[in-house]
Amino acid sequence: VHVLIEHQSSPDKHMSFRLMRYAIAAMQRHLEAGNDTLPLVIPVLFYHGKQSPWQGSMNWLDHFEDSGTALQLYSTPFPLVDVTVIPDDEIMQHRSMAALTLVQKHIRQRDMAQLLDKLTRLFMLEKMSGQQLTVLVNYMVQAGNTQDVQTLLYKLAQRVPQHGDKLMTMADQLKQIGREEGKRIAILDIAKAMLKRGLDTDAIMEMTGLSKDELQKLVQ
Repeated sequence: VHVLIEHQSSPDKHMSFRLMRYAIAAMQRHLEAGNDTLPLVIPVLFYHGKQSPWQGSMNWLDHFEDSGTALQLYSTPFPLVDVTVIPDDEIMQHRSMAALTLVQKHIRQRDMAQLLDKLTRLFMLEKMSGQQLTVLVNYMVQAGNTQDVQTLLYKLAQRVPQHGDKLMTMADQLKQIGREEGKRIAILDIAKAMLKRGLDTDAIMEMTGLSKDELQKLVQ
């Protein structure tokens, strides 16, 4: 059990919310210290201001416009949407969120091409904006395999003519990124080999274009 003491000499109508923030911050530090469970943190306010007595609620939930609903929300388990157990057919009914949800569910499978038929149906049925398409592809690239995403985009471009140009452009951009990443990896491998052979770091920097910090990271 932790006691959190706050001294206050002036009124603060949101004081109880402030104390709650401090209490949660203390809980976070407790977890960061390696503990697995949350500690009980008791916020205590010591007030010594001119205005007497203290004005304002010491229940942080009173700061909500609808404190009753806030009490119900924050005293019961939070809502959970576990996409990993939702059947694909049900996800397909989610309209504008269907494509992103479907990809989130299957992003870790080895072959993203298995989603081709379902994504084609969604792209054909739903009016996806360019922004939605960009968000979807960015997520696929960040969470999945770039090569798989590139292949999937090329195939989708052939099947979904209304988004064909944009999908092809995105696939080409990924291809270029892949080339640049490949070149980068090759340069790093060459630099590692040079370092192992004891070559001068200045010479390595000149030949590879890498910075001193980048070379130091390779040594580490």
